Amino acid sequence: MKSLREPVNAAEIPTASMADVAFLLIIFFIVTLTFSAQRGLDLGLPEPPPADEPIEMVESVLVEVQRGGGLVVDRLPMPLADLLAYLEPKLRRDPNKPVIVRSTPDAGYGHVVDVLDELRQGHTRLRLAAEIQIALPTEREIAEYWGA
Repeated sequence: MKSLREPVNAAEIPTASMADVAFLLIIFFIVTLTFSAQRGLDLGLPEPPPADEPIEMVESVLVEVQRGGGLVVDRLPMPLADLLAYLEPKLRRDPNKPVIVRSTPDAGYGHVVDVLDELRQGHTRLRLAAEIQIALPTEREIAEYWGA
């Protein structure tokens, strides 16, 4: 039985797959070139303040959400409905006064969301020029400042 294949000449190198390898190398270099062209974020860091410049302390309002939805605002127990009435004179004097919302570990997530919703709607209800500045401390800040 005769084979249908032609005998391969030992002196000849098959170059059929060389084009595939060349195109793969070209694609590899194009892709890596675009990766190297991408830069990170350009951040302009502020200059540090001079050492002799005093730092102005800003008093804030601390709203603590406790278990069962109870609120303690500046160490005074208060229902959620009275929160904006308590904040109104303070925010009229200083519209940039920060309101820190802190929850105890056993406070329900829904109660914290209710407090945040009340504060976010506060600037329209109280007819303030700017939104209320809400600050949510991180776990590290809570441990550092409150020792909890």
